[in-house]
Amino acid sequence: MAMTNVNIRMDEATKIAFDKFCEEIGLSVSAAFNIFARTVVREQRIPFELTTEVPNDVTKRAIENVRNGVGLSRGFNSVSELMEDLYADD
Repeated sequence: MAMTNVNIRMDEATKIAFDKFCEEIGLSVSAAFNIFARTVVREQRIPFELTTEVPNDVTKRAIENVRNGVGLSRGFNSVSELMEDLYADD
């Protein structure tokens, strides 16, 4: 099958991050886009959900807290240890 060129425009930061990701998983950018295109053709759909839903402020704050280790409980070595802590009088 004959090959053809496709030009894609994207912002530089996205391109750099995408190049890095592809390198880390051992794919060229061209191979990654070919995988995407073949999946679209085979499945006749975009192979991931497209949505405009964004987390609300409470959810965003909770996500940031988890990322920063804020408000997390301590670790437990067993379910019984967790249950004991859960039902302990404060």
